[in-house]
Amino acid sequence: MNMAWRPCALIPSHNHSGAVPEIVDRLRAHNLAVFIVDDGSDAVHAERLAALEDVDHAIHAVRLDPNQGKGGAVLHGFQLAMAAGFTHVLQIDADGQHDLGAIGRLLELSRGKPQALVTGVPVYDRSVPLGRAIGRYATHIWVWIETLSLAISDSMCGLRVYPLAAVAALWADGEHIGRRMDFDTEIIVRLFWRGVEVVEQPVAVTYPEGNTSNFDLWRDNVRISRMHARLFFGMLRRLPQLLSRQRATSRHWAWIAERGAYAGLRFSGVAARLLGRRGCLVVLAPIVLYFYLTGREQRRASAAFLRQAASHGANVRVPQSFGTGFRHFMSFAARAVDTFIGWTGRMAADAVQPGQVNDLIEAERSPYGALFIVAHIGNVDLARALLDEETRRRLLVLVHTKHAENYNRLLKSYRPEAALNTWQVTDLGPAAAMELKSRVEQGAWVVIAGDRIPVNSDRVSTIPFLGRPAPFSQGPYILAALLDCPVYTLFCLRQGDHHVLDVEKLADRIVLPRQARDAALDSYAASFAARLERYAIAEPLQWYNFFDFWNPTPKEPRP
Repeated sequence: MNMAWRPCALIPSHNHSGAVPEIVDRLRAHNLAVFIVDDGSDAVHAERLAALEDVDHAIHAVRLDPNQGKGGAVLHGFQLAMAAGFTHVLQIDADGQHDLGAIGRLLELSRGKPQALVTGVPVYDRSVPLGRAIGRYATHIWVWIETLSLAISDSMCGLRVYPLAAVAALWADGEHIGRRMDFDTEIIVRLFWRGVEVVEQPVAVTYPEGNTSNFDLWRDNVRISRMHARLFFGMLRRLPQLLSRQRATSRHWAWIAERGAYAGLRFSGVAARLLGRRGCLVVLAPIVLYFYLTGREQRRASAAFLRQAASHGANVRVPQSFGTGFRHFMSFAARAVDTFIGWTGRMAADAVQPGQVNDLIEAERSPYGALFIVAHIGNVDLARALLDEETRRRLLVLVHTKHAENYNRLLKSYRPEAALNTWQVTDLGPAAAMELKSRVEQGAWVVIAGDRIPVNSDRVSTIPFLGRPAPFSQGPYILAALLDCPVYTLFCLRQGDHHVLDVEKLADRIVLPRQARDAALDSYAASFAARLERYAIAEPLQWYNFFDFWNPTPKEPRP
């Protein structure tokens, strides 16, 4: 780290004083100097805020009169912080909605990356007003367009750590920054345009009973609309720069679309509750169109896969035209909608129908556990969602990225019992393998993907897939040998108005002879690849590996 890091805290407030004392106490527990900016509050709130000043304990209260707006108050606080020699400002809203336990993590992230803007990403409970949630997602979509990126999941969070040097550069260059409710979004977009990295941290957000909002429905919506117009045309002026930034980084699959999938699932949840499956897909269509037009890497991967599948008998039009590729992206959106409906208990019990399930029945009857190999085709999540509670408890899902934690949190916000038991694949050492073996002996079903190469792994078998050599991870078969358990493949693909579940045994046990270990691993990987190929040819538009499957780039994903 080559940049100074001396943070303070800033609380802008207009007619919110009830939660401020607790916020100040939590900030002081982190040894932060605190600036409270009273933005023209009424007399009662002004008196309470002024009474919190304690210069001896680094608590400063200032008043702006008349009211300057959220942005005006925060910018004034930035000036105070810079004049006092601070390099970073943790800004938190005064309404008490944000989980104060997240403060330490945001500061830790800022210390580690002092050039970055560290922002909370709200994780709402059921107290969030539905209209507010929909309005926020409209802004999220515009921000994705204005940045040509998914780097900013939520541009409106009122809990952030700002690097003051980057903010000062905006001022020095005369950049427009909104002074009211347009502030949070405009400043993060303009900092992103300048190359400031945005680091995100999930933060629980609640809407306390009786909480009042300073949002002016008419005036602030007009301001926000004008802001998006400014930013859209600003994006057009910066288009070459933004596109070159996208092209500069070739990515491992773990970089691609995970955040988009999470954000898309959240948006799908709101729309599905209001409009049902078909209505939700109509609403999602323009969003998917945006991702299709701007997702150059994913679009090329889709086209390459569909061409290869068509050359091996798949009943799909080779995507030389716009239509087939867009249908592929819409199929992914439909998967997210089906997943949400399934996890929230709103899908018919017969939505997933049995196909080849004799081997699954065998696994259910056995008190011993098993390993299930799945793939990013169809909708395995839906199959898990519709399992009975006892069977779901047997599942232990191995995941490659930390995004599964966000996914789990989202599921729990809609259905508390829906949380998945997960285990990070990157943590699989000897001790972890022994723990997994113990769980399998107690009946656990370990679930692992067989169609993606884990980050930082070179254990692969090169197997013909749709006529071209492709790398398949050896991890599932090495793990299965250690677990000494039966191995099954599991696929769940949509057919018409329902999904069909197929479970087939791959091996009673994985045996890796010392003298022919690599050949054995290649053989098991080839068996899985053959089954995956069969389903890929049957339902090519349900293939959701939106990266170059035959030539993945082995770079580490962002943390």
